[in-house]
Amino acid sequence: MKTVSLHHLIGLTLAAAFGLAALNSSAAEPRGMLETIKHHKTLASTIPDNGDVNPYAIVVAPVSAGAIEKDDVLIDNFNNISNLQGTGTTIVRYRPSTKETKLFAQVPQTLKECPGGVGLTTAMSMLKSGWVIVGSTPSKDGTTATKGDGCMLVFDANGHHVATWAGPTINGPWGNMVTIDHGDKATLFISMAGFGVQGPKVLDADGQYPVTVRNATVLRLEVSISEGKQPVLESQTVIGDGFAQRADMDNFLFGPTGLALGSDDTLYVTDGLDNEITAIANASTRTDSAGKGRVVTKDGLLGWPLAMVMTPAGHLIVANGKNGQAVEIDPASGKQIYGHWLDSNQAQSPPGNGDLFGIALTPDGKGLYYVEDDVNALVVGTP
Repeated sequence: MKTVSLHHLIGLTLAAAFGLAALNSSAAEPRGMLETIKHHKTLASTIPDNGDVNPYAIVVAPVSAGAIEKDDVLIDNFNNISNLQGTGTTIVRYRPSTKETKLFAQVPQTLKECPGGVGLTTAMSMLKSGWVIVGSTPSKDGTTATKGDGCMLVFDANGHHVATWAGPTINGPWGNMVTIDHGDKATLFISMAGFGVQGPKVLDADGQYPVTVRNATVLRLEVSISEGKQPVLESQTVIGDGFAQRADMDNFLFGPTGLALGSDDTLYVTDGLDNEITAIANASTRTDSAGKGRVVTKDGLLGWPLAMVMTPAGHLIVANGKNGQAVEIDPASGKQIYGHWLDSNQAQSPPGNGDLFGIALTPDGKGLYYVEDDVNALVVGTP
């Protein structure tokens, strides 16, 4: 039997202790941003004086301009006071510094320049030049049976509607907008979920669900901005297509909703019906469509993935539509890191079903703004 010295035993014991401490330290390290979110606070009602409900988009103001202060939160509404989907016409502004909520913009529901009228969606952005751009996917009866093609609406920083963009590549602007903003020029990425969508009573061959079509696209818009003049739409390129979409009585429609851009110019897209996230390479420069792109992750913790953001560490956080969870994903490996309950309302089944939609990072990059559609409120999750 080999003899072991006392000093050697002490050394082994210390090494084991340090190893255990390192292991515990490693285990204590959060796996991602979602794991650090511990507190959830309701900030404000998103219902303006006209009674619009169903908050969708969330945008944090990048600059101060007009009626907007830097870090103000803009939220739009998809439903009117009668709770008809595709009829909301308002954008409200929440100011964190004063905890004040005010109406920022409102347009007529039957705005003639927008095919089919107005129903403001998750597709919204504010440029560094102060312009606010938002998508409309309208309906006359709250279902896709009367859905119009819709449009993109441009507002100045005081909430005045100044321009409307419509045309053959724009049909059902739906998902949260990604923006590359250079000041005098901007590139916008928007999903279009309206092409060929039928009414909710047109069922598939099994007669169980509304018929699914695979015509949804991701559209890239190139915009120029001259000082003192409204943005000009210079070009439009379809960089992704073939995404699943269909009508839904409760949710109006399902289609690609979440967009997030990586530092390597990869655009990530959530496809709710196929319950997956895909990646489109060379998003800002490609001249053709990548189809649906490469699958990054599928199923698992995902449950109708909707709006999506990129964390400072390069992870994706996506809000589920089927339950009240957000899911964090490492796009490099495709690993689903963590699921976190943003809304565990037991009144829905599963809990929080249908309550989440828009999501955005707080200005410090450490927290999340999100909306709870069931109570029409803006909420913040922080460490």
